[in-house]
Amino acid sequence: MRSASRWLPTVARTTGIILLTILIVFAVFRATAPFLISSGLVRSGIERVLSEWTGYRAQIEGDPTLDFWPSPRVTLNQVTIREPTRNGKVLGHVDSLSADFSLWSAIRGHAHFHEFHFLRPILYIRRDENGLIDWTNEGRLSKAIEQAEASSGGGLEMRKDQDAAIGMLTIEDGSIEMTDERSGNVYKLNAVNADISWPRLSQAMTAVILARFNNQDIKLNFNSTQPLLFFAGKNVDTKTSFVSPLISWTYAGIASISDFSALSGNLELSVPNVPSFLAWSGQHLPAADALKNVSLNADIAAIDNGLRFNNLNFKVNDSAASGIMDLNYRSRGKPKVSGTLAFDQMNLNPFLAAFSMRLAAETAIDALLNGNPLQRLDLDMRLSSNKASLGPFQFENIGASLLVAGGKAKFDIGDSGFEGGSLTAHLEVAPGDFDGGGKLQISIRNADFGGLFTRLKLIGPLPMPSSGSLDLALSTSKPIWVATLSDVAGTMHFTSAAGSFRQFDISTFRTLATEKAFFRMSDIANSSFDFDSINVDASFAKGSAEVKNASVRGRNETVTLNGVVPFRTNGLALSGAIEATSPSNADELPMLPFFIGGTWPNPVVSPVATLLQRPAQPSQQQ
Repeated sequence: MRSASRWLPTVARTTGIILLTILIVFAVFRATAPFLISSGLVRSGIERVLSEWTGYRAQIEGDPTLDFWPSPRVTLNQVTIREPTRNGKVLGHVDSLSADFSLWSAIRGHAHFHEFHFLRPILYIRRDENGLIDWTNEGRLSKAIEQAEASSGGGLEMRKDQDAAIGMLTIEDGSIEMTDERSGNVYKLNAVNADISWPRLSQAMTAVILARFNNQDIKLNFNSTQPLLFFAGKNVDTKTSFVSPLISWTYAGIASISDFSALSGNLELSVPNVPSFLAWSGQHLPAADALKNVSLNADIAAIDNGLRFNNLNFKVNDSAASGIMDLNYRSRGKPKVSGTLAFDQMNLNPFLAAFSMRLAAETAIDALLNGNPLQRLDLDMRLSSNKASLGPFQFENIGASLLVAGGKAKFDIGDSGFEGGSLTAHLEVAPGDFDGGGKLQISIRNADFGGLFTRLKLIGPLPMPSSGSLDLALSTSKPIWVATLSDVAGTMHFTSAAGSFRQFDISTFRTLATEKAFFRMSDIANSSFDFDSINVDASFAKGSAEVKNASVRGRNETVTLNGVVPFRTNGLALSGAIEATSPSNADELPMLPFFIGGTWPNPVVSPVATLLQRPAQPSQQQ
């Protein structure tokens, strides 16, 4: 203990002297640094560094400002990057550029910079036909990317003298303008603020970018352990996310800046407002109001000439589905989406809205990257659902297909339960960029139409059959999303089993026909007419239905109708007759012709003045 007490004060004094000496040297060094360092050296050093990194000519118009606390830092104003030719094209401009530098290296006549801050930079970049970014002109970054592009294997090895330090890059209130030579489009980002952490060329990069695109704020996060390989267009493990009020997505896995076929990872995508997203991206999708929101989550894997979405969970509006989907593409022609989706319940309106897609891109990458995500797309989808709806109509255990190819769009329901019976349907949109019209065919068997009429709350005298069958064939020469009933033509055939014709008292009808020249249908609405069958044929054209040989056959009497029902006026003009079902009852129930005209549901009935009697049958000679 006595020995330690002897040398401890000596060690403390020595340590104190050393620390004091270091502080004095540091203070003197800092105090004399502004006199030892040439601002011209720092300025020329910045110009040299920028030129070396970009491969272009850097020009600085403003005088540099040096700060030495808390760390040596230089600030330069009005920095311009040009092509290395006379009157070269401007590739970038920065209002103010600042960077930290090594004080000791500067005193020795060398300038080494790091931790760059760019204030209001404007950058002009070009994406070539191969999907790659024209980063630099044979500069240090360009050479590093070329080396990464030429390297074999998944790793990246760099010599120590090539592996330059970068540090933190900060961008404040910048702008980016990218010209895409593949599509001819020009994309602009404003209000760009970014923090990019890239310690060295060979190390990982993390970037957070905030910007404004088409008047919407966006945020992009990017993380890659091999950024040089990524910029070289190679397949690299990345994690990236994009967030905006109108679309957001997150992707983690293998990606390539030049080729989507390299994707292999997990994708989560959400479009909370489809019409607003289409308007923001400059697209037009007729009938897009039927699409409210879309989201999906899937594992993506590359397949021959395309991508496969495995373990797909897909949602349109309130309809959720799971299944598998493929995106196939060619160097020329339209991309194709095919697959199978199974729903618990779904609304068919959004799928029918797919017919109105007006698409015109040449490749899958063009369609997905170049401003027209719905531009030319073939579809071949198989859909199934326990329950489905189309407006007020309900379906059960539906199996359907959606096909868009060769200028045509087809939607088929191969089998479905409908109102206790079955339904098949075929909807086809004619060629002509989906502007050439379309046709609809529906076949319904043994459905409860009476229950359907009641649920739809249809008013007026209507048949309420226990079951019925319908064959409907309609067509239009106008685009289906703008066609009205006046533009539709076609035919209908309806048959039914027994039921009752509500608000139709046939006995009162006969009585009033003998007493009055005119009466309303509401005057005979106090009872119903039971029938055994209904048979109706009708044709549609120019906004009207022409009823042909419609008959409501009761046990004792039969009602027949012929005439026209205009849709636009909600009116009708029908001639009809009531007669005995069996000829043997013709004397007891003579034929009663009549005319019905006016507005539904309470038109006017006008009986024919003279009752038509059947001619007496001549007696047979014995």
